[in-house]
Amino acid sequence: MKLIFEKSVPGRIGFRLPTMEVEKIEYDFEDHLLRKEDAKLPEVHELEVVRHFDALERKNHSVDKGFYPLGSCTMKYNPMVNEEIAGFDGFKFLHPYQEEYTIQGALELMYNLQNYLADVTGMDAVSLQPAAGAHGEFAGMLVIKKYLEANGFKNKTKVIVPDSAHGTNPASAVMAGFEIVEIKSNKTGRVDMEEYKKAMTEDVAAIMLTNPNTLGLFEEDIKEIAAIAHANNALLYYDGANLNAIMGKVRPGDNGFDVVHLNLHKTFSTPHGMGGPGSGPIGVKERLKDFLPKPVVNKNDEGFYFDYDVKNSIGRTRSFYGNFAVLVKTYAYILTMGKDGLKKASELAVLNANYLRANLKDFMTIAYPEICKHEFVVDGSFLKEYGIKTLDFAKRMLDYGIHPSTVYFPLIVKEAMMIEPTETESKEVLDEVIEIFKKIIEEAKENPDTLKNAPYTTPIRRLDDLKANKDLKVKYDV
Repeated sequence: MKLIFEKSVPGRIGFRLPTMEVEKIEYDFEDHLLRKEDAKLPEVHELEVVRHFDALERKNHSVDKGFYPLGSCTMKYNPMVNEEIAGFDGFKFLHPYQEEYTIQGALELMYNLQNYLADVTGMDAVSLQPAAGAHGEFAGMLVIKKYLEANGFKNKTKVIVPDSAHGTNPASAVMAGFEIVEIKSNKTGRVDMEEYKKAMTEDVAAIMLTNPNTLGLFEEDIKEIAAIAHANNALLYYDGANLNAIMGKVRPGDNGFDVVHLNLHKTFSTPHGMGGPGSGPIGVKERLKDFLPKPVVNKNDEGFYFDYDVKNSIGRTRSFYGNFAVLVKTYAYILTMGKDGLKKASELAVLNANYLRANLKDFMTIAYPEICKHEFVVDGSFLKEYGIKTLDFAKRMLDYGIHPSTVYFPLIVKEAMMIEPTETESKEVLDEVIEIFKKIIEEAKENPDTLKNAPYTTPIRRLDDLKANKDLKVKYDV
């Protein structure tokens, strides 16, 4: 399939604007701003454009087309009704500079969503402004930093991060001006409490935790972890990337967390990919609410309004008020599911993960074989017996119509492959996946080169990863 620039035929036009008699206005631009030659735009007709983009779409994998077990990055099904609602004219054609009285419906949606998310997480106040998960982390760490400084704790410069954490955790904390203290996991894959107690010195500002963690294991000592932090005037930060495992079952706020961020584009039905769109609201306990990004949405006798009177606010974290279309889809998802539905989604996510784990353990090595939450990690070291690596296994999955799982993360598991089936997959699909995994293992035993040279059915075969990193090309050369 040729790229669109190669389909161009001189003089071919897809759409003609009607000739109109309008007043011609002359503009006086400086010479350096004027184009010296025609833009190199493709000249194609409408049908070619439609076929081109449809063909590209069919080459792409998505959660709508096949199994997508992308561990630690919940790629759950997005009900089409949510897309339709987000496309309503009343939402789609809003402009951020409109007067508040003209957008009361949108403001009411945001106000209600703030309250719903606070209820789900056990927080007291929520800002919808951050645009993605890592953005929410950064905003949350800025809130913690400003809160501590405002209360006289300027000596607190360190943030504790477990070795199993998402890579964005230490990055977000460093960007907010903190120093990272990494602590090791214990033999069960959880926070090593002795290491934690040693690390909790007077200069620690916070500890960042994902619960359940990236191994799919619930941090059973969470209440003690919170008590130790608070006794040291440190705060507890919740990375909400794995909320899909406990949504409706456990509220982070009830476990002692002070600040949370949520990935609405994961947990609340807007699967993200290729950089967006995302949404990473943050929630805080009462004592931190005056430090949230502004504006938040509030309500008075006259209606709903953007409230800029957040006296200790860290300020704006992005333009305008958040990724509104994602907020609409989240709101629709919550209203459709209700409290019982959100709880059921978590239960099924955990059930599906454990069904896969229990069946795969017969011929694959599970890093931590106990009952998991929404995801688990395979230790792919056993594949070395056949002369292959986890990457080879993942590449071969593509030939069977399965998107590869997250590989080589978390770093504390050798040849890691993290698997998260999500709640919407049926038993029949999971059984099919189990059989495919068995078949790939048999291929590894009988002919390792089958895996080493995979994939075979994708538009682009295996890349030279080293060359791709050293000689990266990010644009099409005309």
